[in-house]
Amino acid sequence: MKKTDISNIKQLLSSPKKIVIVPHKNPDGDAIGSTLALYHYLLKGNHKATVMVPNDYPTFLKWIPGNDSILIYDYQTKTCESLIESADIIFTLDFNAFHRTGNMEHILSNSSALKIMIDHHQSPDDYATYQYSDVSMSSTCEMVYHFIDMLGDTALIDADTATCIYVGIMTDTGSFRFQSTTNKTHEIIAKLIEKGADNSHIHNSIYDTNSYQGLQLLGCALSNLRVVPESRAAYITLSQDELNRFNYKKGDTEGIVNYGLSLDGVVLAAIFIEDKQEGIIKISLRSKGDFSVNEMSRAHFQGGGHTNAAGGKSDLTLEETVQKFISILPSYNDALNNE
Repeated sequence: MKKTDISNIKQLLSSPKKIVIVPHKNPDGDAIGSTLALYHYLLKGNHKATVMVPNDYPTFLKWIPGNDSILIYDYQTKTCESLIESADIIFTLDFNAFHRTGNMEHILSNSSALKIMIDHHQSPDDYATYQYSDVSMSSTCEMVYHFIDMLGDTALIDADTATCIYVGIMTDTGSFRFQSTTNKTHEIIAKLIEKGADNSHIHNSIYDTNSYQGLQLLGCALSNLRVVPESRAAYITLSQDELNRFNYKKGDTEGIVNYGLSLDGVVLAAIFIEDKQEGIIKISLRSKGDFSVNEMSRAHFQGGGHTNAAGGKSDLTLEETVQKFISILPSYNDALNNE
C-alpha cells in the first residue's frame, strides 16, 4: 500500500467515524477473523464500528471474540441498510467485487461512504478509494496485521485481536501447510501468541467440534469420491437429498474437498454440492503446484479465487455439472501431468 494512502487513512481515522466492516457471502474463518480483528482495532480509536455479514456462518466460528456484535444482513436487513446509509467509511475485507456479497451488492455499490478494500484475491474491481490488494499474502488476516502495523499501531493488538487474526491465518493456510505460508507468516503468528492468542484453544475450537451427523456426511462424501487418473484429478459430489439425510448444517462441508487433493498423484480436486434453494451447484476447487484453479473457475464456473483454491457455481444439474467438469479435463491434461 502506498505511503500516501497510509498517511491519508491514518488522518481519516484520527477522529471517530461511523464505520461498517463487511466480508463476503458465506464467510469463512479468514472473513470472520479479519473483520472482527479490524473491529477490535477500530474500537480502540473510539470509532463506532459494526461488522455485518451477508448471511449466516458456521457454528465453529461463533466463539471468536466479538462474535456477539456481528449483524447478519439476511436477518437484520433494515438495521444493516440504515448503518450502511449513514456510514462514513466501509471496509470491505476478503473480497474484491461487490457481487461476492450476495444480497448486499446493490446497497454497497450505491453507498456514498468512502471505501477501503483489504483483500488477497486476484483481479480486484475498481470500487475502493484505498485498495490494499496483495495476492501473495496467505490471508486477509495477515494483511490486517500488516495494515495495523503500517498505521504504527501494533501496540494496540490485544489478546482478542490477536485471536481473530490467528484464526484467519490458520484456516486460510490449511494450518500453515499451503504455499502461501511464508517466514513472515510464521513471524506474525509468533507475535500473535506473544499478544495472547492461545493457539491450542483456537485449533481445537475450529477443528475439533464435529457433530455425529457431520461425520456421517463426511463418510457419505468420501463414498462418492471418484478419481480421473489420466488427468490426475479427483472429485466429490453431494446431492441435496444426501445433505438433508445427514441434517446438514452450514460449515459441515468445510474442507472436504481437501480429502480428494490428499490422494497420491492427484493435483486437482473438486467438490460439487447441490443447493436446491439457490438453484445452483456450489463448487470448490483445489490444486497443487502451479496449476491455477482460479483460471479454471473463471473460465468455466462463474467464479475465481486463488491459484490453488477457488470457488464457483453451475446452473446445470449436479450430473450435468460433473459431466462438464470431466469433459474439460482433457484440455488441461498437459498442465496437470506436468505438476
